[in-house]
Parts: sequence; structure tokens; C-alpha cells
Amino acid sequence: MVPPLASTDLERRAIDVVRGLSLDAPNAARSGHQGTAMALAPLAHVLWTRILRYDAEDPEWPDRDRLILSAGHASILLYSYLYLTGYGLTLDDLRAFRSWGSATPGHPEARHTAGVEVTTGPLGQGFGNSTGMATSERWLRARFGAELSNHFTYVICSDGDLMEGLSHEAASLAGHLGLGRLIAVYDNNHITIDGPTSLAFSDDTAARFRAYGWHVEDLGEAGEDLDVLEQAIRRAQAEEDRPSMIMVRTHVGYPSPNHTDDPGAHGYVMKDDEIRATKAVMGIPDEPFWVPDDVLELYRQAGSRGREERRAWEQRLEAFTSANPAERDAYDACLAGSGLPGWAEKLPSFAAGESLATRVASERCLNAVVDLVPGLIAGGADLTGNTGTTLKGTERQSREHPGGRQIAFGVREHGMGACAVGMARHGGTVPVVGTFFVFSDYMRPSVRLAALSQAKAVFVYTHDSVGLGEDGPTHQPIEHLASLRAMPALAVLRPADANETAHAWRMAVERQGPTAMVLSRQNVPVLDGTAQAANGVARGAYTLVESAEGEPDVILLGTGSEVAVCVEAAGLLEQDGIATRVVSMPCWEFFEAQNADYQDHVLPADVPVLAVEAASPFGWERWADDVVGIERFGASAPGEEVLRRLGFTGPDVAERAKDLLDALASEE
Repeated sequence: MVPPLASTDLERRAIDVVRGLSLDAPNAARSGHQGTAMALAPLAHVLWTRILRYDAEDPEWPDRDRLILSAGHASILLYSYLYLTGYGLTLDDLRAFRSWGSATPGHPEARHTAGVEVTTGPLGQGFGNSTGMATSERWLRARFGAELSNHFTYVICSDGDLMEGLSHEAASLAGHLGLGRLIAVYDNNHITIDGPTSLAFSDDTAARFRAYGWHVEDLGEAGEDLDVLEQAIRRAQAEEDRPSMIMVRTHVGYPSPNHTDDPGAHGYVMKDDEIRATKAVMGIPDEPFWVPDDVLELYRQAGSRGREERRAWEQRLEAFTSANPAERDAYDACLAGSGLPGWAEKLPSFAAGESLATRVASERCLNAVVDLVPGLIAGGADLTGNTGTTLKGTERQSREHPGGRQIAFGVREHGMGACAVGMARHGGTVPVVGTFFVFSDYMRPSVRLAALSQAKAVFVYTHDSVGLGEDGPTHQPIEHLASLRAMPALAVLRPADANETAHAWRMAVERQGPTAMVLSRQNVPVLDGTAQAANGVARGAYTLVESAEGEPDVILLGTGSEVAVCVEAAGLLEQDGIATRVVSMPCWEFFEAQNADYQDHVLPADVPVLAVEAASPFGWERWADDVVGIERFGASAPGEEVLRRLGFTGPDVAERAKDLLDALASEE
């Protein structure tokens, strides 16, 4: 093992203070991960005091370097540096580690703690996010110049991060794109929870990343050598056309006398006696949360050393504004993830009676507003044309065209999702990414983290039901709508037709947080009344067809392509003297947010409701008395036949509505 090497005694003591905090906070919580934070303290010290371009006074400075702790279990390391460098955390916050309502949760959460760039913990995610962050930085640099965007993305990753398949997808894409401002440091500590990594991991990591087109340096036993770490990072900064991987051997739990290189040190194994013994080895007092004044001053100076750079950037921004006000408007819109004034008026309107797939309508919407939503960048997982995520007339993102607004993600759904979250959390871009709805399973962890961190990404999912046809049950989503609707903070929009699709895009761009746009492969008719339904879509549900007979006897409640089926069924019921209202519900989440008066106005409690959706009926009991849904997998046949055989026709729905009315009448 390489002994500690530090440039000054103060730096060595500062690192030991961080190691002490990494022991004390989990000990106070009786929970947490001590050993990795201890091992990474020298690297973190180099980053926060010598490398990173930041100003702790302004955690949201757009041109700051980004640091992602993909090894999120070492969160106490990040929190310690956020406290020490002056981001607003206090020692009491560290004492409250992992407790209810604290600013220091078990794994880092973006928007919860100042200085946390992305929400990490599920391994591989932060590494995937780093590809997106580096993409956004480069795009902004190409679009507005290096005077406004000129920073690096750093990611600290672990053995676990690199075992996860997501890391392969993201690393391959980053190498292909030539993201030279992306620098990863691999904490090669040889430890997993089950034991040594050799139990399941014998990759030649250096060769793997070289094959992806990365610049790679293996520093060996240099985890304690501050100067070697700094020099390697400086060399990586000089790589303009290749992302960099710096590998360094560390020793989990170092310098614990009994738990260095112990797999148990991955978690909470060092308690009072071992903490006392470890602090004795380091030569620091046996005092919980000990931070001497000179160490705090060292780090506070580091936290403010970027202030002049930040102020100089602000002056450049003002000069940029004066020289070209229109460009400043575009820059502000990019950072806000919004459109320029009047952008929504450019969304197309479609005439009743037309027939087109909502995926086609969605692409028309994107191309109608692309010039007025300047940060919009779109692409698909090898399905760009199929999912309507083609931006016509724009360049494809590449090392030759860093300002391209079209991204070819390849067959990498999970990597695409993580990249989109990173782009959104970086700021400056509005990522729109597409795949078939059934493949949302492949990217679900990234979508969940988008929801948890309120990352403004739009996930376009097409081929949304059994109506896609002959590809069969492997490609026909059944349970996916219920699954995504169960995810907090994700808006799931399934528009009925082309006009509702346009209204849905207005909501996706204007709202904060992630949106899932669920669209049809097959053509669906443009319905009377949807062109004027912007407010109804924004409220999640609205009355599309009202009975000519006045108060309805029954309500048909549909989403997506099934709304047209409800309209047909309503006509048949009216012929039989049954007053029928048709309600379109493109977004459960928006409707849930409405007050009770509006909900009761649309769905009166005393009127039976039949929901119609070509998907699992799970969850519809909240809004409906019965459901025409699907409780089996689909089948390979033309889409119209599959829908007909599964009961999604006007006559079938009309009969089910009569059955519901008869059943309720018999209960009286």
C-alpha cells in the first residue's frame, strides 16, 4: 500500500478531517457507507482545491464544472466537501446524516442539496448522466461560444458502476461522440458487498475503454498521491476529442487498522472503538465532527477561489447581451428550458376528419417549433424516424458537428435515458428522446431518476398499444401505462389525436419536470372539438362530447386512440336513448392536480363511468366503475383485427356500457 503523500501538512490534515467526518456521520446515523468515502478523500481534495472551476456562493453558475458522484453510496464525502467549501451545509447537517428531513440523505439528491448535480445511488446512472452533461456543455459551446460555455464534466465511478450494463452503453456513446470535456475517475478499490471484485469481475477495464475510443491512464497505487492525481487530470483536460478514464487503485477504509480493504467497510462497520483507533492512526483528536479552523479556512478559500472567474463570466454575458440581444433571448430560453415568446402559437392545428398517427403529429409539432425552442435536441434509440423524433434540416450531433441538434443514440435505450437526464440536469438543452413504448422497460431506472430529480426531459414512446399490429406481443405494451402512471412526478400524456398531441407538447415544454409522451403507430381520426381543447388537455381531462339529451346516463372515459372508439360508441348509445358523455383523459397526473369541483364537473359522482383503454385496467378503479381493458398479452395480426378481437370497437364498447348500466340497476 502506498503511504499518504500530500504536498503540505495542512493538506494531509485536511484530508484526515474529511476521513474523520466520513466515519462520524454514519456512526451518528448508525447507517451509511464509510470506507469508500475515506479512500476517496485525497482525490476529492484534489478536485475541490486544485481542479474544479466553481464558486460555492453561486451553486447554479451555468459555466461551473460539473462533478458527479456516480458512486453515490459515498455521499458523506460529497456532503463533507459541500460543507467545508461553503455551499450552505452545516456541521449540524452532517450530524443529521440520513435522518428524516435532513439536507444529507443517504444518497445524493439533486434539487434537495445545493451542489448536488444529479441524483445518484443506483449504480451506473451517474456515469450515464455524465455523457449527457458533457453533450450539453459541448452543444452550448458550439452554439454560443467558449466565452459562455467552457467547462468540464467529472464523474467518480466505482467497480459497481462499471459492471452495470448502462456504463457500457454510455461509454460507447461518449467515445463515439468524442466528448473531450468528459473525465471519469475510476475508484478501483477491488471491493464489492459480496467480497473482492474478483468473485465476478475480471474485465480489462483499460482495454475496454480504449476500445471505446477513450484516453485511458492507469495510475496504479496513486490513490494517496495528490500531485500524481492532479497531473493525470491535467493531462485529461488536454484531450479535446476523447473522453478520459483515469484509473486509480484505492483501499477502502484506509487507514483503519482493522478494516482497510475489508468488504464490510463498504458499509457501516467502523463503530466507536475502531473510529477511535483510526483517528489515532491519523493523529487527529477523538472528537466527533472535528473540524479545526485552519482546515475550514483552507476549504472556504477553495470554495471562493472561482469567484473572480464567475464574475468575469457575468461580464462576458453582459457584453454578449449588448452585442446581440436576440442571442441573449435564445441563451436565456436555453437555460430555462423554454421557448421564445410566441413559440406555442407555432404549434400546428389539424382539421377534424383528417387521419394520422399521433407519432406523425408529434413530429410535425417538433419541427414547427424547433426554431423557437432553441435548446430542443432530439433523437431516438435507432428508431428516430419511427418515433417521430427527427428534426428536419438539422445536423446530427457528432465530433465534427458539436452543434448538431439531432442525436443518434443507437440501440441503447438505457444509455439514452441516462444521457437525457444528464442533459436536462446540466441545463441549456431540452432533450427529447424516443423509442417504442414497450422498450420503456429498458430505460425505466433513468426515467425514475428523472422524476425523482425533476429533470426536464421528454420521453417519446410510440407504438403505444396492441394497435401496432403484426410485430406481436413482444412489441405490444400492456402493463406499461399503469407502470409509468404509478411513478410520482412523471406526467404521462396519451393524446387522443393530432390536436391533443399539439396541446400535449405545449404542456411538455412549459412545465418543469419529466414528461412521457405516449403515441400511436396507427392512424387515428382527428376529432371534433380537440382543436379547442388546450385547456382541457392542460387540466388532464375534459368533456369532448356532451349528450344532446342533457345530463348523461353514462360516461365513456378514454385515452389515446380509444377516445375515437368512445365517440363512436356514444353515437350508438344515443340512438338507443342512452344519454352519453365522452371524456378524454390524456393525463391522469394533470387531472389529479385539479380541485374537487372540476373533477366532479367532468366526472359527476352519480353518473356511471366506463373507462376504455387498450392496456391493463390496473388503477382505473379510481376514476371508473368498469373498464374495457386488456388483461392478457397481445397477438401478432393486423392492428385493426387485434383491437377488434379484444373488444375495442364502437359496438363492443356500447354493449359494455349497457351491461354496466344493467348491473348497476340490478343492485338498486
